[in-house]
Amino acid sequence: MAKKDIDNNDSTVSISQAELDGTFDGEKADKAADKKIVKKPSATKEILPADQALPVKLLLIPLQGRPIFPGIFTPLMISSSDDTKVIEEVCAGDGYIGIVMLKNETENPSVSDLHAVGTIARIIKKINLPDGGLNVFISTLKRFRIRKALHATTPMAAAVDYLDDEEDDTFEVKALTRALLSEMKEVSENNPLFSEEMRLNMVNIDHPGKIADFIASILNIDKADQQKVLETVNVRQRMEQVLIYIKKEQELLRVQKKIQNELNERVEKNQREYFLREELKSIQEELGTDAEGNATDYQKFKKKAEEFHFEGEIKETVDNELEKFNLMDPNSAEYIGTRNFLELVTQLPWNDKPAENYSLDEAKKILERDHFGLDDVKKRIMEFLSVRKLKQDAKGSILLLVGPPGVGKTSIGHSVADAMHKPFYRFSVGGLRDEAEIKGHRRTYIGALPGKIIQGLRTTKTRAPVFMIDEIDKMGQSYQGDPASALLEVLDPEQNVGFRDNYLDLPFDISDIFFILTANTLDSIPEPLLDRAEVIQLPGYIDQEKIEIAKRYLIPKNLNKNGLEKNQVQYTKEALLMIAEEYAREAGVRNYEKSVDKIHRKIVTELMNEAEKKAEEAAAKAKKAKEAELAAKKAQGEHVLTQSEIDKLVKANRDLTQSEIDSLVDSRWKLSQGDIDLLVKKNKNLTQAEIDKLVSVKRESEKVSAADFVDRTKKYTIDAKALDKYLGKPVFDESEIKKADIAGTAIGLAWTSMGGDTLLIESIAYPSAKGGLQLTGQMGDVMKESAQIAINWVKEQVLSKKIKSEEWFEKNIIHLHIPEGAVKKDGPSAGITMATAFMSLLTGKIIKGHLAMTGELSLTGQVLPIGGLREKTVAARRNGIKTILIPKANVRDLSDIPDHVKAGITFIPVTRAEEVMLHAFAGNGKTASLSETKSVKKSAVKKNAQAERAVKSGTLKAAEKKSMQKKSSRNADGGKSSAAKKDTSRREKSVSKKIGVKSSASKKGAAKAKKPAVKKGAGKSRKGK
Repeated sequence: MAKKDIDNNDSTVSISQAELDGTFDGEKADKAADKKIVKKPSATKEILPADQALPVKLLLIPLQGRPIFPGIFTPLMISSSDDTKVIEEVCAGDGYIGIVMLKNETENPSVSDLHAVGTIARIIKKINLPDGGLNVFISTLKRFRIRKALHATTPMAAAVDYLDDEEDDTFEVKALTRALLSEMKEVSENNPLFSEEMRLNMVNIDHPGKIADFIASILNIDKADQQKVLETVNVRQRMEQVLIYIKKEQELLRVQKKIQNELNERVEKNQREYFLREELKSIQEELGTDAEGNATDYQKFKKKAEEFHFEGEIKETVDNELEKFNLMDPNSAEYIGTRNFLELVTQLPWNDKPAENYSLDEAKKILERDHFGLDDVKKRIMEFLSVRKLKQDAKGSILLLVGPPGVGKTSIGHSVADAMHKPFYRFSVGGLRDEAEIKGHRRTYIGALPGKIIQGLRTTKTRAPVFMIDEIDKMGQSYQGDPASALLEVLDPEQNVGFRDNYLDLPFDISDIFFILTANTLDSIPEPLLDRAEVIQLPGYIDQEKIEIAKRYLIPKNLNKNGLEKNQVQYTKEALLMIAEEYAREAGVRNYEKSVDKIHRKIVTELMNEAEKKAEEAAAKAKKAKEAELAAKKAQGEHVLTQSEIDKLVKANRDLTQSEIDSLVDSRWKLSQGDIDLLVKKNKNLTQAEIDKLVSVKRESEKVSAADFVDRTKKYTIDAKALDKYLGKPVFDESEIKKADIAGTAIGLAWTSMGGDTLLIESIAYPSAKGGLQLTGQMGDVMKESAQIAINWVKEQVLSKKIKSEEWFEKNIIHLHIPEGAVKKDGPSAGITMATAFMSLLTGKIIKGHLAMTGELSLTGQVLPIGGLREKTVAARRNGIKTILIPKANVRDLSDIPDHVKAGITFIPVTRAEEVMLHAFAGNGKTASLSETKSVKKSAVKKNAQAERAVKSGTLKAAEKKSMQKKSSRNADGGKSSAAKKDTSRREKSVSKKIGVKSSASKKGAAKAKKPAVKKGAGKSRKGK
């Protein structure tokens, strides 16, 4: 460290490096002070010995705590680095330092921030601490007053005047001395803080002023009062002040002793900690003070509760909990539980009820903006919102959105919340087995929490948010309760006005919440729960809708996600359709989005691989240029620093500023001669050779970033060929097209939570000693019953027509199988399909090509309505079906199917199984007319008679054109007929001859067949999820 001199008038204190490095010793410091301090006439009144002459200019240390009085030996902790340097300099000199208390605490104090009066002290011993601080032991000597600041900031120095005690009448001072000693002895006897050693030291002090100083230093009084005592130089006045403080201490001790005696009578030993806190509280009440102010938890909770203006049961419960909380021990387990309860109560929106002030026009625009298609869903939501706004009453607002995964149920909830300008809260009950998740736990349990409903209100901070409860069809039951039953109270408008959460245990009105429930299917939802909601079905997306969703939402969103430019990747219509048909054949668009994401990731990988190669080439080129530049400079006699030499130079120079370091390593900067001179002056460790190298400082080229070389102008076109490259082989190819081209088979239509699908029914018969019906293919109970009904109806028909005998049924087993045996199947809608398969098996006839059917069969032969006709139609179209037999009761559902989906498909409504057989086995590809269908009478007897004639007629017709059917069957197998080509070459029409069933269909015919599928593909906007 550089030397620093402090001028004390004519005397000089010199601090050397050797003294700083050594251990400070008080005796050596005294001798050093005798040599280095030249005495001058003191400003003080008394004449001091030569070895106690005090400097009139001092380095100052600011104190943030209490002031230190003269005549005391005490330790002093120094943590500030600036103060540490001051102590080091003082220790290297005469050892005298000025201790002055700060007026107000500040980070960078100056002399003006100090009190005028302080204490001079001599440092007796210094101990270095591991954290860089110091622990010094000082002996305080005398008061001083700051006369003039010599250095206002750290290190602070000032010229001082020493203050002598002013003594008045000796008799009065003696009386005050005796009073002080008497009071202090009494205090020390009642207060264990004053030890015997303190009392002995106090008695041994021989000067009245020092007695007052000592007592003031150990009394528990405010630091401002202590500073006032320090600034009082008149001994009598000082003693009077201290005597007043002792009297206050005595009074406080008396009150404390009184309270202690009262509490000791009723407090047990195991309540010691509780007693101490009660004692502190009682002391504060007696003195009229509150150490913690008004910011206690109790006052905060009480103030908040008063703002809610609780009434009745709620007010009584909250007041009782507040009083109990006020008297509790904070360390008790019950304290935390009560505090959590009061915190919950004061955070719930008891009084907040916003009006229904949303705009219906804006709500409609938001729904149109965020969702494509789903016109019926949007219409019903708008009707729902219109009623809410008209009534200004949110009670009973419960929507149930039912649809396959990925169709946008959750996103609709978000859009509704945005349209209504209300906060949105979502939680899932899928797999939930504990009703406490809905209604909360009892507070008696450790770790109890409120239920999801109360938690959501606490989060949204309003009584009328939009709540979405996801996956209500997947709730379970256990010994812990039934969550579905718990939801009944939540969703019932008559009960939720006074909903009671188990944790809160207070009535809370949740009728203003707008509940939106979601489910994939209605089958597993309890009827009472279903009865409380307005059901809105969300059908799966057809291919054209998926294409529009991809173009408007999925592709732009995913391009941004993967860091690609908006117009960098273009998709052809054929590619978008292929993704929907061959890679994402589901009701929703999640797999579609995954496919798009996969394409973009692979494109980014290609771009980055190219960029890495360019970056390596650029780095090699830059390195070569740099080497050539260095060689040229060396040839001219210049030396250019390498990066390692620059690093070594910077490391060697500890005093460089950041800007100087930057100038060294910046390749665009060349140091001027002035910079070099400054660097050399500051850096004492540089050799001459290193100084010479500073004439020309350059930095080696940094390794370039590959991201800088990405070609963002490169365009990608995703077509059918590119899909094979990026997505691999199709997940669903042409082999998925199901055909009923042999006797005993039929095509049915199925509907699941994942969308529609085609169902191939297969049946065979084989001899057996015991007849019967064998069913395989993971059928559920309902489907097994349908199969039994179908075989019984067909058996009755073939026996009455003598096609088969009773003996044949006794000696043969009929085996019905539904392929994809690993997939579970259930439901009654395959009834007529199984009956048709049985009839085809027993008669040996093949059903008409490109025919599918759906409908429930009754034991008397009636065809009953089914669900999911829209999704089934989409699946039928995908499978090349041209004719669909549907229950007559489902004709009303045809209006829900888009025209471009129905285009090219003939829907035949049927009411009886006999009609199904007529159309299924109609020869030459012709179908029975509706007039034939209507000719079936309502009477059961007449229906059976007509059915018998219809079967006979159909049999004769089939027999007459048997050769034609065989030819048609061969055409279907070989893929040679033009009809088969049109029905099964959808991929060829959309993409190329490579995809789909190979045929020689003309381009004109393919275009003509394609037209209806895309005629009305556009629609309103919708998000992908």
